[in-house]
Amino acid sequence: MNKKVNKILITGGAGYIGSHVTERLLKAKLNVILLDNLSRGHRKLINKKVKFIKADTKNLNLLKKIIYKNKIKTIIHLAGYANVAESQVNKRKYFKNNILGTLNVVKACKNSNVKNIIFSSSCSIYGNVIGNVDEKKKPNPSSYYAYTKYKCENIIKKYSKKFNYKYIILRYFNVAGASSSGKIGEIKNKNARLIKNLAIQYFKSKPIININGSNYKTKDGTCIRDYIHVSDIAEIHYKCIKHLDEYSKSNIFNCGYGKGYSVLEIANIFKKMRKNTSINFVNKRPGDVGQVYANIKKFKKIFRWKPKYNNMTKILRSSIKWENKIN
Repeated sequence: MNKKVNKILITGGAGYIGSHVTERLLKAKLNVILLDNLSRGHRKLINKKVKFIKADTKNLNLLKKIIYKNKIKTIIHLAGYANVAESQVNKRKYFKNNILGTLNVVKACKNSNVKNIIFSSSCSIYGNVIGNVDEKKKPNPSSYYAYTKYKCENIIKKYSKKFNYKYIILRYFNVAGASSSGKIGEIKNKNARLIKNLAIQYFKSKPIININGSNYKTKDGTCIRDYIHVSDIAEIHYKCIKHLDEYSKSNIFNCGYGKGYSVLEIANIFKKMRKNTSINFVNKRPGDVGQVYANIKKFKKIFRWKPKYNNMTKILRSSIKWENKIN
């Protein structure tokens, strides 16, 4: 990989995942530029060693100028809203930001140096499944957020030949945890995930875990998800950049550990850390599916990948450590 020539633009670079991807790419001494409108990203997560551009993917002309002026070769497209419940009630907002934003990113590649796009999709496009799910499963999105991710995948595929770029679509399962560097982690917002909420509760005198739904068709009635540490997600992006540079071949991969945890199982692991924790069952969230976890044979075979943080206790402890630092 020619590190100087391969200039990498990360949209949503000031976000939770974007900051971890940036950290990993800088470790490999790659040339990184961040783009974020800071509506959900955070300045404190922006690495001081990289160039930062405050901009919005909804601005096509500005995107074109940024990509052309900086001679971008690889785009890691992370920018997008990701709150399932919010997407159900504000579809127009999600259409404009996620779908039109992605369309602009792709259109901005026309007549540019861009050869590779890595897109952050979601396991939610599969809908409700029994057992693990591989990349051949026909998408069946049950929330509007999932629908936007599915549409974005199709946009990226559709334009790849037209604009002469290769792509890797990464279908994230539930990303959690914080960097071992202690410098970055998840910051509270209205889309705070389960593990983040548990880390917040850890420092309260009487921790409370609210579980959305208790009558899903699962082993204990609570949702089952596949959780992957954010540092392993960052490593996956680095591997994908190298893979595209070497083989120039488009592909789609699940990003998880291939193991499903129920919310109640995770709550009970947490209770061993904080003995006086109480659990409350509350209403289901609109758009949530009962269970989905990854079949990752394809990714492991191609990349010979061995995750470093495949342990729920490690994930929880890294989140708690980060929460302690920022509060």
